[in-house]
Amino acid sequence: MRRTLFHLHDVRVSFGPCHVLETGDLKLDGPSSVALMGPNGSGKTTLLRVLSGLQRPTSGRLESAGDVRVGFVCQHHQPHPFMPMTVQEVLTIGRYRSSGLLRRFRRSDKEAVRVAAERLDVAHLRHKSFGELSGGQRQRVMVAMVLASDYDCLLLDEPITGLDLPSQTTILEVIEAERAAGHLVVMSTHHLQEARRCDRVLLLKGMVLADGPPGEVLTDAHLTAAFGGAVVAHDGTEHEFIMESAHAHEAGDPSHGPYVGVVSHARHSQLAPPGSHHGHHHDHDHEAEHQHARRL
Repeated sequence: MRRTLFHLHDVRVSFGPCHVLETGDLKLDGPSSVALMGPNGSGKTTLLRVLSGLQRPTSGRLESAGDVRVGFVCQHHQPHPFMPMTVQEVLTIGRYRSSGLLRRFRRSDKEAVRVAAERLDVAHLRHKSFGELSGGQRQRVMVAMVLASDYDCLLLDEPITGLDLPSQTTILEVIEAERAAGHLVVMSTHHLQEARRCDRVLLLKGMVLADGPPGEVLTDAHLTAAFGGAVVAHDGTEHEFIMESAHAHEAGDPSHGPYVGVVSHARHSQLAPPGSHHGHHHDHDHEAEHQHARRL
């Protein structure tokens, strides 16, 4: 049975004079999968952060269905060498909300971590240092960490960008399985094929340009309106995107600290990823955000 998990009432986000996002009247229902598409700086990551509770709207209101539990996996998982953690230790972070920081893990906690690790094919890595893993392995560990938690909505910021094909396939299969299991999955992407696998696509450019099934949104007219001359049509069915990946701007920028965690709209609890640090967090869409996030 579908239910509305989030209702955004004319939410606007601005950073100083810079206008970033305007949602209008927008509802997100579950179970379903929703792809956020748009050029860099279009508001994709900002919308994810609003839904997670990490970003307060400048105006408007976000209404959630009671105590909506959110699992959020964002880009870039570069561990700091002064805070080494094993893969097993990272995976257990996802159970902190249900087990508590001081309480011993129960059998059910261990089982949730084990199942999540197997689903993302990282169980054999559990004794390795997280910092020694490849980018695809780190991403799969982070997705597994969130899957091990209890959540209603899964938020993913470009979950397969820059990953090897096996990691992409594994993560996309998990996304489809989570949607089939009754969850709301919202993810940002630059990949048309990834967006076509979703039930719904939101095309953004500071505002919602188009909203609906992939076949209705991913058209020549809509994509050209969003990306301008960056879209080339092939035989009227396929499109090639000529754009810089968001990672190109962020590579090596230490200010883009990763955030992966589980949040609750009732408690606004947050979990920090390995190597996170106190400081200013820059939005991954380069939207002039400077927000001091509380880390546990």
